[in-house]
Formats: sequence, structure tokens, C-alpha cells
Amino acid sequence: MSDITETAITVSDVKIRYRMFKKISLLKTILAPYKYKKTELFEAVKGVSFEVPKGQILGIVGKNGSGKSTLLKAIAGIFSPDEGTIDLHGHSVSLMSIGVGFQSKLSGRENIYLSGLLLGFNKQQIDEKLDEIIEFSELGDFIDRPVKTYSSGMHSKLAFSITAILETEIMLVDEVLSVGDAKFKKKSYEKMKSLITNSERTVVIVSHSSETLKQLCDTILWLHDGEVRMQGSCDEVLPKYEEFMS
Repeated sequence: MSDITETAITVSDVKIRYRMFKKISLLKTILAPYKYKKTELFEAVKGVSFEVPKGQILGIVGKNGSGKSTLLKAIAGIFSPDEGTIDLHGHSVSLMSIGVGFQSKLSGRENIYLSGLLLGFNKQQIDEKLDEIIEFSELGDFIDRPVKTYSSGMHSKLAFSITAILETEIMLVDEVLSVGDAKFKKKSYEKMKSLITNSERTVVIVSHSSETLKQLCDTILWLHDGEVRMQGSCDEVLPKYEEFMS
């Protein structure tokens, strides 16, 4: 028997920058349009490194603006880091996040197919799971209406259902468990628990709910202003994070 633990995610010195518009008065812009720069560079993630072993559940915490969602989107491949590398070691990955990947003019049903294809599934595989996704989402007739007509709770239900039923080897969850009605929250939580008991599946969860993270996660990564402030077990990290936020 080998003692070597297989790694599912390797994040190495990742830096992610945004170009942001600066607040400049209209008068200054008119009087000296070239004197004042209209954009500035903002570094959302500042040299973050960590690994997630295959089959583990990592929780990511941090105040708003700490880089959590930005990092998750980079791991999902939605955009590339400006510096550093992200290696998923050949594993398939999906991101549960409100509105990410949805085409607002398309119906929920059409977005199921689009999301499934983007995750690497073929039409036949999506066909086989379609009814289960629709039933789990509880959207009823809304499944054939444009997603631009959906509430945030309905977005959440559809996003969770697609990723939960079309299972990938790595699942990234961005606050989706905290949105929706109480009944769906309970159902999605139970579904998530059943998914992550599979030792082959690796999960990264971004959440503000310490209770959820305590119950689901093996380890916690605390991001603060784009940097890793602390990483360790739930018992080590969460009390210090909660004290910092209080």
C-alpha cells in the first residue's frame, strides 16, 4: 500500500489583477482629459499557494473583497491568473455560483445543456440526467422561461441542481448553499453531504456560515486582502476567524 496521497488541486503563487476605473470628477475629466488616469490596477489575489488532496473538502473564509470568489473562478478556469499556476492534475471541475455561466436570454432547460456541454458532458449524457436536474431544481414551468426572469433563489436552485446531478471530480461551491428557501437549503445541504462522502470527489466551498463549514469541511483556508492568513483544521482556523470578524 502506498502512503502517497494524490493531489487534486495545486495552486502555486497565484496573482490575479483587475483594471478598475478610478473615481474622477466630471469637471477634471473635461478640463484635463489626459492628465488624470481613468483606470488603476487592483491585485485581488496576491501570491496565494496551497494544495488540496484528492477526496478532501476545503472551506475558504474571508471578509467581502478578500479574493475568495476570484480565486474560485480562476480554479474553475473562467479566467487565467496573471502570475503563478493552477494545476487540477487532469480532474474535471465544475463551479456552483449564482449566475456564472448562464445565458440570460436562454431558458433554464437550454442553460442546462449549455452548462453540461461546458463541463465536458455530451448531449446523450445530459439527456439522461435532464429530468433529474429539472425535478431537483423545483422550477416547474419556469424551466422553459428565460433565466433573466429568475429570482436569485431560482438561479441558485438551477446552478446547484446542474452541478450536483452532473457530477465532476472537483466541485467548487460559492455561497450557493446559503441562497433559496428553507426547504431547498435543507435539501441542497443533504445532497452536498451525500456528494462529498465520495472519497474520489474533491470539494472547495466558499461560505460565510461557520456552522456549514464545521460540518462539511476537513480544512479551512482563511484569505485576507488577497493573501493566505491561516490554513489548518476547522478547530484551529474558524475560532480565530470568528474572533477577528467580531
